[in-house]
Amino acid sequence: MAGDSFKAIPITIIFLLFCIYYVSISRLADSRPLGLDSASQINESHVYIWPLPSEVHSANGTLTVDPDLSLSVTGDGGGSTIVQEAFQRYKSLIFKHNSWFSKFPFSGRTLYDITTLRIIVNSDDETLQLGVDESYTLLVAEKNDHSIIGEATIEANTVYGALRGLETFSQLCSYDYGSKTVIVYKAPWYIRDKPRFPYRGLMLDTSRHYYPVDTIKQIIQSMSYAKLNVFHWHIVDEESFPLEVPTYPNLWKGAYTKWERYTIEDAYEIVNYAKMRGINVLAEIDVPGHAESWGIGYPDLWPSPSCREPLDVSKNYTFDLISGILADLRKIFPFELFHLGGDEVNTDCWNSTPHIKQWLEDHNMTSKDAYQYFVLRAQEIAISHNWTPINWEETFNAFATKLNPKTIVHNWLGGGVCAKAVAKGFRCIFSNQGFWYLDHLDVQWDGVYNAEPLEGIDDLAQQNLVIGGQVCMWGETADSSNVQQTIWPRAAAAAERMWSGREAISTKNVNLTALPRLQYFRCLLTRRGVQAAPVNNFYARSPPTGPGSCYDQ
Repeated sequence: MAGDSFKAIPITIIFLLFCIYYVSISRLADSRPLGLDSASQINESHVYIWPLPSEVHSANGTLTVDPDLSLSVTGDGGGSTIVQEAFQRYKSLIFKHNSWFSKFPFSGRTLYDITTLRIIVNSDDETLQLGVDESYTLLVAEKNDHSIIGEATIEANTVYGALRGLETFSQLCSYDYGSKTVIVYKAPWYIRDKPRFPYRGLMLDTSRHYYPVDTIKQIIQSMSYAKLNVFHWHIVDEESFPLEVPTYPNLWKGAYTKWERYTIEDAYEIVNYAKMRGINVLAEIDVPGHAESWGIGYPDLWPSPSCREPLDVSKNYTFDLISGILADLRKIFPFELFHLGGDEVNTDCWNSTPHIKQWLEDHNMTSKDAYQYFVLRAQEIAISHNWTPINWEETFNAFATKLNPKTIVHNWLGGGVCAKAVAKGFRCIFSNQGFWYLDHLDVQWDGVYNAEPLEGIDDLAQQNLVIGGQVCMWGETADSSNVQQTIWPRAAAAAERMWSGREAISTKNVNLTALPRLQYFRCLLTRRGVQAAPVNNFYARSPPTGPGSCYDQ
């Protein structure tokens, strides 16, 4: 599992001096875990971080942050555009309250404690793949007798670790309305952090409802705030085929309208936008079921005009077209994983269509055999294009011994599937619909939070085969008008489960240990322009029932 061999990141001299200072201060920070407040009231003296870091040390100092905060990037990755642009994004979030005021003489402030954010990136390799090192160390030090300069330092092995450190630093910064100054409370800070799982995803279904590119970008941006790192794009389904495929240009005739489409340029833009935020884009083309829309442009893919799915298993043309799609998509999506679906395949069409029924007889196959044949042939095509295939769990449930050993099993129907999959040597992604399907609006935040991807898996080697999990935003009842409040804040509950150590966040009393931090994070999202719903609603995305503080809802 990525990060299990966490490397101590040397901030050497600065850290040693910090330790000397840290042990010498007389008033130590409250020893309780971050967020131990009543569920109904946020403690304004606390600092709330979401998701919870691996290791945190703080004290009781207060530092001011210069609105002209400068950036110093060093190390082999010091020339990274990814880091430079991320710094500007976070600077605009941290100093969104009229920071120009502090530059005037009548503001009464001329000196600040933190004037520089120093980022050390040890590698210039910006390849973004599964298991990339996202660990980081964050030190926020203050001036003292040992002459430590007032600065914040992030050190990471990769630019993507630096991005995660920037998010944490931004959450330490708080705007003080009295002095109109950004302040870091509980300083100095020393944080060492790494993700628990390498795969931490959110799926968006753009077939049941079309989402404009800007909406997709907003969702990806909000994912970065919770340190999610895989955007699973369920692009097409039986209802619509909105994506341009140059080799088969009639496919997107299956879009709802000519305005509800994604060009190749749109897809490139989404992939690049996500990479700048440390997020992989996992594409899905669900076969052989969920594909009726394909036949709008290419009717020969249908078993018959009156029986339109699954795709026709008897024709080589079907597989030639799938290969053409994957060849085109391989030029757009660099992520090593590709989702082939394979779920909810009703083979009645195959049995009732004369030419397919004859093909089954000629090949001595049942319709169940043909389902297996289709899935395995699609896997071979994906692998030939240098992809690792992911399939929904039905394929594992139906013919586990026949699946390609590279297959990643994607759980969704219920519990216990990952335990069975890893016992047979497969990797697994956890998305139990009872907890992590966001279209299930009656699943509340604590149900999401308490779901455990490693439940029932005690063997360490098998635990390492669970690469992570994801929440799924199916689109039958969501579009751009309500998708963000359907996703957030419940997706953040799963995000902490996938990022933070199991021991640190597994507790019976989540209302004391997690709820105040989640309430704070929800309000942080709203301040950043994310339309996150109240945390405590019984029914997701419901509006508040009356007046009250953002933090009490």
